[in-house]
Amino acid sequence: MVVLGVDPGVATTGYGVIRQDYDCIQPVAYGVIQTPASQSLPHRLQQLYRELSQLISSYCPTEAAVEELFFAKNASTALTVGHARGTILLALEDRQLPTYEYTPLQVKQAITGYGRAAKEQVQEMVRLLLGLPEIPRPDDAADALAIAICHAHTSSVTRRLAGLKLGRIS
Repeated sequence: MVVLGVDPGVATTGYGVIRQDYDCIQPVAYGVIQTPASQSLPHRLQQLYRELSQLISSYCPTEAAVEELFFAKNASTALTVGHARGTILLALEDRQLPTYEYTPLQVKQAITGYGRAAKEQVQEMVRLLLGLPEIPRPDDAADALAIAICHAHTSSVTRRLAGLKLGRIS
């Protein structure tokens, strides 16, 4: 299974691609899509759509995971990130990519075992789980890898439980 993890944002969207074979998770690629603040919002969203579409074509993920919108303080930021999420979800749907969404709490829980873990703890666990020499930079890329790993762990457990219900263990 190849998973594309996405950490949405209009200025910077993180992406992380991992490959999971049974219990082994390997990094494939990670980075960010950046859009210039000098451009109009529609232009920035179009750029995000195009670049994400290119990533999907390049890495051929079998599933995608996107962080759910979770803001309690700033409505303006939530609206802007909501635009990016909508664009991302459209690009994934256009390619008929099964897409799953996870809250920041779910991601932290899956990566560190603690839903209120600090950002630095999550980043260090991403580094360790993927066997990387350094924490992935920028932070948005590390977050996207964490989202992809969260999905890989969650879907692996779900598949195993489904196998048990059918009398198979895989």
